[in-house]
Amino acid sequence: QGILREGLEEVKQFFKAHGSCRLPLSPSLLVKGIVPRDCSYFNSNAVPLKLSFQNVDPLGENIRVIFKCGDDLRQDMLTLQMIRIMNKIWVQEGLDMRMVIFRCFSTGRGRGMVEMIPNAETLRKIQVEHGVTGSFKDRPLADWLQKHNPEEDEYEKAVENFIYSCAGCCVATYVLGICDRHNDNIMLKTTGHMFHIDFGRFLGHAQMFGNIKRDRAPFVFTSDMAYVINGGDKPSSRFHDFVDLCCQAYNLIRKHTHLFLNLLGLMLSCGIPELSDLEDLKYVYDALRPQDSDADATTYFTRLIESSLGSVATKLNFFIHNLAQMKFTGSDARPTLSFAPRTHTIKTSGRIRDVFLCRHERVFNPSKGYTYVVKVQRESPGDVIFIQRTFEEFQELHNKLRLLFPSSLLPSFPSRFVIGRSRGEAVAERRKEELNGYIWHLIHAAPEVAECDLIYTFFHPLPRDEKAAGTNPAPKAADATWARPLGKVGGEVKLSISYKNNKLFIMVMHIRGLPPLQDGNDPDPYVKTYLLPDPQKTTKRKTKVARKTCNPTYNEMLVYDGIPRGDLQQRELRLSVLSEEGFWENILLGEVGIHLRDLDLAQEKMGWFALGSRGHGTL
Repeated sequence: QGILREGLEEVKQFFKAHGSCRLPLSPSLLVKGIVPRDCSYFNSNAVPLKLSFQNVDPLGENIRVIFKCGDDLRQDMLTLQMIRIMNKIWVQEGLDMRMVIFRCFSTGRGRGMVEMIPNAETLRKIQVEHGVTGSFKDRPLADWLQKHNPEEDEYEKAVENFIYSCAGCCVATYVLGICDRHNDNIMLKTTGHMFHIDFGRFLGHAQMFGNIKRDRAPFVFTSDMAYVINGGDKPSSRFHDFVDLCCQAYNLIRKHTHLFLNLLGLMLSCGIPELSDLEDLKYVYDALRPQDSDADATTYFTRLIESSLGSVATKLNFFIHNLAQMKFTGSDARPTLSFAPRTHTIKTSGRIRDVFLCRHERVFNPSKGYTYVVKVQRESPGDVIFIQRTFEEFQELHNKLRLLFPSSLLPSFPSRFVIGRSRGEAVAERRKEELNGYIWHLIHAAPEVAECDLIYTFFHPLPRDEKAAGTNPAPKAADATWARPLGKVGGEVKLSISYKNNKLFIMVMHIRGLPPLQDGNDPDPYVKTYLLPDPQKTTKRKTKVARKTCNPTYNEMLVYDGIPRGDLQQRELRLSVLSEEGFWENILLGEVGIHLRDLDLAQEKMGWFALGSRGHGTL
């Protein structure tokens, strides 16, 4: 910090002597001074500086940049240029992946400037709002986006931006082999746009722990990202859209394999250590698989998504990084509540006189459970508000208070564990009584506890409280928009059917809206096909089994070889969806019969087919 202050004094003297200058990052940025109070440094290895410059334009905001010394920013520039070209290819093909591409400029050997993106936070900071183990939890990203987008339409737009940008990041980082991916170099904007920073490792040159690669997954795609996409912890049809986006974006880049190989080949002699020989180019060639058909590449990338989503190593890597960063956290860093967009104090909100937990309500969004309606009364006459908080949010408040105060100053918190299979309603009622006792003791605790910012922030109304309560705090039925719509009975299957060189190709892509089993559990669905008539049952083909889902993704190709075109006109494709039941007989969930003579297979046919009982499919 001392060295930073000395350096800033020199910069101030420079501006006193010269008046203003243009930033190397972009000649259009004209600055006239430095703002020392807004300058600081990051805790990564190279300790980059966060600098804030005064804008010459009196109506313009301060210009914030990162200055790095010790990293070869030519590699970052090249990586960003490749991503920018990918984005142009996607946009030219009508696919806007909502990519965030920032400026980066190398100003000398091992030094340079990087543009700072406003209203963005690293995944680590978002996750540790839920504790040091936040990287193992599914809800931090969704809760953070909800906090910054309280209105339903705002949140839906943010999720849409997240789906597109996350798909673009998955494809770009895989193709370029970007490594050293941890939760401090992946960022999320409040608008839902996700993007990667710090490209010090690429083309598969991963950091090693002994003989073990630090980056074990093909790319970073974790369960908390899937939670945002699905709108919960179960796969939904939005996940199908995400997989389709990834595969479409991947196939569009594959068409331009030679462009990327030529551009990177031109840079072989420029002295970037990780781009120095043909083996580095071969990495990109192998990642793009130019020899594969689009269908084969779609199947391949779908398996990569599944592999990344199932990787525990990525979350473990994030967790280790959280631990490593804890030692850098300054003592002035105060804990904040993950669901509150800003901090409130006794001065800004007014002294609380009484708090009473009135009742519990059943909610279905963002997940099923109970919320508690809390009456907050302040000293001002008639100043009474009603807020809604979940048990988990009360628990977060208690955990954050424990970071500030010794346990002797705090009341004991109700146990979250329930013995036996108690009814949810009964548990919620019991917790209501226990929480009432807890908050009574809390607001009657020692003044340093009862009047702290955490408690006043917790009991300050959020946008969702104002929306839910309106002017009438009386109990009301659950909002109709919270209810989950029931899918079409039997569901639908998305297929791509094509015929070439006496081969019939059936790509089983997704299924949506499968009914749950009779016991209420989600099925373990798989697809089985026959080409009728088939008395010997020799045309049986099967996909893999998806586990515990009503909305599975397969992207598997089933091929029938040696089918003459004339024979094709007489055949019917019989497709069944079954749930694997282990030792018991598999359960039929739905089926469809498709007369191939009704399809013009001169070109690929893709669409959703309704599943029913002995019904016939229509596109």
